[in-house]
Formats: sequence, structure tokens, C-alpha cells
Amino acid sequence: MAIPTSTHVLTAPVSERDHFSGSLGARLQLVEYGDYECPFCRAAQPVVEEVTRRLDQELCCAYRHFPIVSAHPHALHAAEAAEAAGAQGKFWAMHAWLFEHQDQLDDESLVYHAMRLGLDPRRFVGDLVEHRFIPKIREDLATGARSGVNGTPTFFVNSIRYEGPRDPESIIMALEATARVQAGAAPSPGG
Repeated sequence: MAIPTSTHVLTAPVSERDHFSGSLGARLQLVEYGDYECPFCRAAQPVVEEVTRRLDQELCCAYRHFPIVSAHPHALHAAEAAEAAGAQGKFWAMHAWLFEHQDQLDDESLVYHAMRLGLDPRRFVGDLVEHRFIPKIREDLATGARSGVNGTPTFFVNSIRYEGPRDPESIIMALEATARVQAGAAPSPGG
């Protein structure tokens, strides 16, 4: 297994501002910059879910928005819907629904699903109308651009851009390989 050698590294470490599963202190870290209207992101979701399932508590998996509005006119609004759901504790449920229903990203469908998730519809709609989460989405776009993201999905394994095959085995091997190299490169205690 070749170790990822991209010159692009994650410029903004995963933090509490991100949507993530697992622990921030996990040994392995997978970050995805994605677009809810991108068919390649949709195709990658089962792979990310399988990597997350297999690595369980060893992995911190984070999602950041990178809507490519020139190609996907509903992507920004879908990212806003995910954030509005996240403000009510349902980011991951909305995240999954958005990828499963890329053909239903109109306002009516978004509100309908928000209600099915048990969200407060007035708050959800208010957040969308006020564009409350645009600053966070723009921040994700900016950190992605600084990290070399120019398309979706873009993955980072342990802060290094991953450009290999998008299957669970390859991503897991890249995560493990970069973690071993990074652990070996760390200074020893007291020295």
C-alpha cells in the first residue's frame, strides 16, 4: 500500500465546529469535503459509512461543505438545510436523506423531511430564509480551497489529501499507513 503523498494538507484541523462522528482524539481521521447534489459524493457515501462502521471508535470522520453551485444549483441550499437540521441535533439524519434524495432538494421536500425528522418547522424554515448558516458554509469552502480542494468529494486521511481508490479497503489502508508514518515521525518524549 502506497502512503498518500499529496502536497495538499488539511489547513484547518477538525474541531468542535465540524460535524463529526467518533472522537476528536481518535487515532485515525477522515475528512470529506462534499456537495449534496454531486452524484460522486452520493456514490461515496456507502463507502464512508462502511469505513466508519469498520473502524468504529478508532476513527473521527468529519464532513465539510463544498457546494459547487456552478454545476449544482441546489447544493448550497441543501447544505443550509443540513446545517439547519444540525442546529436541532439532526445533522447526520438530514445528511443521509439529502444524499439519498438528490432529486428532491426543492424547498417543499426539504421542509417535509425536516418535519418527518421531528424538527421544529418554523425554526428550520426561518434558518433557511435568513441564510443563518451561510457563514459556516463559506468557511468550509474557504478551508477547502486553502487545502487544495477543487472538486467533490475530496477526502483527507490524517490531514493528507487522499487521491487513491474510493473503496473501504483502500481508504482504511491509507488511514493506517499515514497514521503509522505520522506516529513514527513524532518526536520521542524528552527529545
